[in-house]
Amino acid sequence: MPLTSIPDLIAAAQPGGLGAFNVIALEHAEAIAAAAESAKRPVVLQLSENTARYHGGLAPLALACLRIAADSDAAIAVHLDHATSTEFIHQAIDLGIRSVMYDGSALDYADNVAATTAITAWCHQRGVHIEAELGEVGGKDGVHAPGARTDPDEAVEFVNATGVDALAVAVGSSHAMHTRTAELDNDLIAHLAAKVPVPLVLHGSSGVPDHGLRGAVEHGMTKINIATRLNIRMTAAIREHLTQDPDLADPREYLAPARTAIRSEVEHFLRLLAV
Repeated sequence: MPLTSIPDLIAAAQPGGLGAFNVIALEHAEAIAAAAESAKRPVVLQLSENTARYHGGLAPLALACLRIAADSDAAIAVHLDHATSTEFIHQAIDLGIRSVMYDGSALDYADNVAATTAITAWCHQRGVHIEAELGEVGGKDGVHAPGARTDPDEAVEFVNATGVDALAVAVGSSHAMHTRTAELDNDLIAHLAAKVPVPLVLHGSSGVPDHGLRGAVEHGMTKINIATRLNIRMTAAIREHLTQDPDLADPREYLAPARTAIRSEVEHFLRLLAV
């Protein structure tokens, strides 16, 4: 199926939320696409700067994701996640990626607005969907430091000033959580959804329990980003397989069950988000 735009995926996912899953290895992409086909739900394959750095460049995995999406029967978009440089965004678009997230959350507000505005205008000239992040200064987690909260009035001001198509907001989640104990502020989500004129994106969703994710969608969250949960399931499957057979040398023998574990987790989330 041809690549689907993020706005079309959002529409296809309604009244539920759109699941967006980070790809680190080829097995992630294969599993996510297979899960979307099985669940009959749209999905986003996301690639980050960190993942591109790990692979020595964006092209190898990005081109694989684009081909997997094109060959799938599911509605799939490929998205660049947490890009902090214009050069990296340019590379992604040159490769055929039509949706990017610029992360200027480590900048102060004025600098974030200026940088995001310029990148948004450049992307829109090329028909590229752009997501941005409004956050506090500093910190590894940026906007998603555990105590951070997005101010609705500032969010409206930011969107109007920059012209972005979607906004990642802080409502209680945090990146890279290994426990699902985050408590979201549903009243804030509803307030943001009522005021902000673009779809809202939840980062750090791996740390949110099932009922919290459903509640977030019901209160107006649109796109749900999940990464760490897939890696936890993948690693657990590999560890179990190698523990059972410590002499195993063929990586296909342990990557296959790892891919199945990722697929199962993605299917769970896709069905969960179809509220």
